[in-house]
Amino acid sequence: TTLQSLVLGVGAYLVLQGKMSGGMMIAGSILLGRALAPAEQLIGSWRQLIAGFGAYQRLSQLLASEATQEKPFDLPPPIGQLSITQLTLMLEGRKDPVLRQINVSLQVGESLAVVGASASGKSTLARVMLGLVTPTSGEVRLDGADLQQWPRDKLGQYVGYLPQDIELFEGTVAENIARFQEVDAQQVIEAAQLAHVHDMILRLPQGYDTRIGEDGAKLSGGQRQRIALARAVFGQPKLVVLDEPNANLDDQGDKALADTLIELKKHQITVIVISHRTHILAVVDRILLLQEGTQALFGSREQVLQQLRQAGAAA
Repeated sequence: TTLQSLVLGVGAYLVLQGKMSGGMMIAGSILLGRALAPAEQLIGSWRQLIAGFGAYQRLSQLLASEATQEKPFDLPPPIGQLSITQLTLMLEGRKDPVLRQINVSLQVGESLAVVGASASGKSTLARVMLGLVTPTSGEVRLDGADLQQWPRDKLGQYVGYLPQDIELFEGTVAENIARFQEVDAQQVIEAAQLAHVHDMILRLPQGYDTRIGEDGAKLSGGQRQRIALARAVFGQPKLVVLDEPNANLDDQGDKALADTLIELKKHQITVIVISHRTHILAVVDRILLLQEGTQALFGSREQVLQQLRQAGAAA
């Protein structure tokens, strides 16, 4: 501290003048440090107290604002009809929109492939479709209701999401598939079978009871992705968004994914797939091509593929 530095400076001066020994100077510095320690601890504790009080005030304000919000009206369970109208998204620090004038309509049980170059806005659009990001303008509606009208806890029951960066949590395979709700063995197995991962799980050391985490099984990227796919379809949601679901899959995993998309259609589950791999286009109903956040093409699979072939031939 400043006081200790001052004392050392005075002590050094006195030593040079021959009025104090070096040992006395060091002893004085140690004694002063011990004398000031309680005061320094008090100052440090006071700072922590002030920071804690500020955090308490912010938390109290947040809880108060949540308490004063009106409970949203309970909407009936959705059937999976999705519509996006004139959607534009601006992000702070960006001059141009990340997404611009996107218009998409999907009927119940239809599947859509979102394709485009890297950084074209595909993953951002996925998060907007799920209500995780609010658009700057335009609408995203599920069964005619804006996503903001759906209570978060209710919407989560009807939506499945496989993010690009997969995160499995410490626990069993069954717990991860069940989203750490109360494990219903039948529902967990149904989700695994729907994702065509049931047989793979049975080959793990303890099957569905195999633990995941630092002390658990070391899963490959493909195994993690397929278990996460089962988690996304757990409970047979009405809308499923898959962001690069085949990024870590081998040929067997790719086939299982294609079979899953076909099964989801049979169950009347609306699916959005974001992928760089073109062979996934063979099992979807519609295609959306993004270019730098702008909707370049949208339509049925046959229409879009024909337009792409014509553009390629013209080039």
